[in-house]
Amino acid sequence: MTRYEEIFHGFLQHQQEQGQKLADDSDLLELFPLGKSPAQRYIARYSCRGLIRTTEGEVQEADRFEVGIYFDREYLRRAAPHVLTWLGPREVFHPNISDRAPVACIGAIRPANPLVDLLYRVWEVITYRKKTTNEFDALNAVACQYARNHASRFPIDPRPLKRQTRYIQAQVSDGSARP
Repeated sequence: MTRYEEIFHGFLQHQQEQGQKLADDSDLLELFPLGKSPAQRYIARYSCRGLIRTTEGEVQEADRFEVGIYFDREYLRRAAPHVLTWLGPREVFHPNISDRAPVACIGAIRPANPLVDLLYRVWEVITYRKKTTNEFDALNAVACQYARNHASRFPIDPRPLKRQTRYIQAQVSDGSARP
């Protein structure tokens, strides 16, 4: 095994651990590593609200979205454009997700960009926290115009991706009165 392969293997192991930790701490994300461990491929399933467009042209909310993530062997050196593949639903309606090809844009992906960062950025797109409102930059110009005209509707789903931890301070009394 070359030094690069050792480093890449360690990177993949860390990504799988961190990605699974995020999924375990989320009510909105399931993460499925594919192949042998550590995985180079994942399916991320989101149970958050986003938008779809029906065949009749009506914009509706949906609550299940999936994206494929692939770290090719050169991912630590260069981020390939095929890191993300939109898997469904096909009728997704978002300026950053193509209505013709399985392509989603979450912004620039750097070499060695962490899996957890990619998972958060996809969630931001699905829920309309992140969107382009310039048709020249959009992968779906109709959704871009819709986003501009309905800005007060966003984000579609206000829930956080990671479950919030709340600490409650309680005082226990034994029932006896103290001066």
